Amino acid sequence: MRLTVIGTGYLGAVHAACMAELGHDVLGVDVDPRKINALAEGRPPFYEPGLPELLTRTLHRGRLRFTTSLREAAEFGDVHFVCVGTPQQPGSDAADLRQVEAVVHGLAPHLHRRCLIVGKSTVPVGTCDRLAAEVPALLPEDGDAELAWNPEFLREGLAVQDTLRPDRLVIGVRSTRAHDTLAEVYATPRAAGVPFISTDPATAELAKAAANSFLATKISFINAMSEVCDASGADVVTLADILGHDPRIGRRFLAAGLGFGGGCLPKDIRAFTARAAELGAEPAVEFLRQIDTINTRQRRRTVEAARELVGGSFTARRLAVLGATFKPDSDDVRDSPALAVAGALHREGAEVCVHDPRGTENARAVHPALLYTTDATAACRDADLVLHLTEWRDYRELRPSVLAEVVRTPRLLDARNALDAGLWRSAGWTVRALGRPAPAVVPSALPLQPALAVAASGAVAGAVADGQSSASSGRPCSAPTVSGLLSGVPE
Repeated sequence: MRLTVIGTGYLGAVHAACMAELGHDVLGVDVDPRKINALAEGRPPFYEPGLPELLTRTLHRGRLRFTTSLREAAEFGDVHFVCVGTPQQPGSDAADLRQVEAVVHGLAPHLHRRCLIVGKSTVPVGTCDRLAAEVPALLPEDGDAELAWNPEFLREGLAVQDTLRPDRLVIGVRSTRAHDTLAEVYATPRAAGVPFISTDPATAELAKAAANSFLATKISFINAMSEVCDASGADVVTLADILGHDPRIGRRFLAAGLGFGGGCLPKDIRAFTARAAELGAEPAVEFLRQIDTINTRQRRRTVEAARELVGGSFTARRLAVLGATFKPDSDDVRDSPALAVAGALHREGAEVCVHDPRGTENARAVHPALLYTTDATAACRDADLVLHLTEWRDYRELRPSVLAEVVRTPRLLDARNALDAGLWRSAGWTVRALGRPAPAVVPSALPLQPALAVAASGAVAGAVADGQSSASSGRPCSAPTVSGLLSGVPE
């Protein structure tokens, strides 16, 4: 089929390339000529594993091209996917729908033949029906367009996989024609056994809001438990393991730490709450405000834990921050908990040096006053405290014994509960993690029995041998500079 994808940010660029990979002829549309030119050359303006190769392959096959013209899109496409952003309104929790409205209102007057407009942007429930009522008055006399909604469930870092092999496909339609058209669009994943759920537009819109709200609730629940664990001396990781064995709960996303961020989850639960209030159902989702509060409080808890570890004041303290993006395998720093903590530490008097495998330039554009380096070991040089804030694989492969030789004081705050605390402690580090007690200290007057002592020393040696890998060579942090623009931000 001939498809257009309007809006080539994170969602749109991935969707366009994946639809071309599935065998459709695809025209990507955006108002930003720089973005269009970069994509036409196979260069996505953001980091997503597998996307550059997919772009190059589909461009070479002639299945994918790009334009800035809505008129050209209208002439080309049988199905038009709307993939523009719906950010949070300034001064409000509600979603800003101006980009979605601009696309529909700008496209409709050029639609001179039968086609289907399909929203993929995350919108408040009721948006599709409202826009569908507006479209007939915008169409030319020979136009025949219908609206449907097809929410996305992408995970940054896994977006290509989630589009080509999703765990479910949801469409919100009002006619058999719309259903059959989208069934044809997704014929390949349907044939592979992907569940294809056809419902009304309101339910499809609500599916994304409900999924994000449930995920946020699960994350904030275990983070709330980590506060209780800190107060009681319990271990939140062991607690999560125990809960995870219950098949009604499951272990996934019960990872206590710094909390969620990014350009979707925080603003989506706020927009959901705002829309529920408009519908008179605010009491039903009031708990989401507490979920948001718990999530934000994790950032302050991390700052306070860092303050305690350095003796109560950040003045004249040098801190190393490992991670700036809101999650690994992404260069997205929007509402990043890691970068928020780094900025707070700096504002409270610390000298902060940040390392991130992919997000340095985007982070620098947001917080130019911080120091940045491309080498994790260099970030740790002369540090009074190392903070692990984004769980990149790179940081699990660091050698604590090597870093202990370059820091001023071997102290680690693992705000993601993702590093091997025993390995770091065996290399001489003081380790603190949210929701986890410090290891029990055996009094010198009560030594271990010889057999137990041998077993314990062997276990530590084995952990060190199993956990170490080569470390990168260091270079000093660069002075803070402002360079680059925050580009390629997803919806």
